[in-house]
Amino acid sequence: MTPMCPATGNGVLHLFCVPTPDYDAAAFVAAVRGAEGDCQVVTVSLLGHKADVAVMAIGKDFRHLRALQSAVQGAGLEVVDSYVSLTEVSEYAKGMPAEMIEARVNPTIPPKRVEMNAWCFYPMSKRRQEGANWFTLPFEERSELMHEHGASGRTFAGRVVQYVTGSTGLDDYEWGVTLFAVKPDDLKEVVYTMRFDRASSIYAEFGPFYTGMVTPVEELAGITAPR
Repeated sequence: MTPMCPATGNGVLHLFCVPTPDYDAAAFVAAVRGAEGDCQVVTVSLLGHKADVAVMAIGKDFRHLRALQSAVQGAGLEVVDSYVSLTEVSEYAKGMPAEMIEARVNPTIPPKRVEMNAWCFYPMSKRRQEGANWFTLPFEERSELMHEHGASGRTFAGRVVQYVTGSTGLDDYEWGVTLFAVKPDDLKEVVYTMRFDRASSIYAEFGPFYTGMVTPVEELAGITAPR
């Protein structure tokens, strides 16, 4: 079958699942391990009522991501929510060192710097309303606001790694944001701090948050049970 690949960057798939009575732990492990030759895959044990398991995958070919989704569903996990996006380099990143651009286009998950097992995902968009329409601002003003926003995020270096992936035209919001952190309160602090930046406080709209712990699939499969 003809590959379906973006011209630049990689596809990113987030699946949020609950086990059904047909859940098969061994098949779930096989689904994830079988995809790893074509994709990077992270599995997450989620907290709260929204879902029990998250599967985050990055791959060049959308067909490989779809095969992973089918295999996860075939293992008896019901996908109750999902998100589709692409790795990208922001238009505000001109002048960024080549290695930083490469890290955004071809990222590694989970991050390799330190052990970061606290995990969070949320989608977001920029507002389009009278008095706060991001898309009517001049580029120079948007760029200034985003640099301010980025400076806030960099104060969490070593504690939090952020992956911002583009989803305009692909899903309900414009970006997906995935955070890996050392401690759960790092997740809380970075989101709280950055919401005071003007790019966020005036112009950002947020979707639902999913929070959990990065967990090896063999361990996660064993503790996952039908609801």
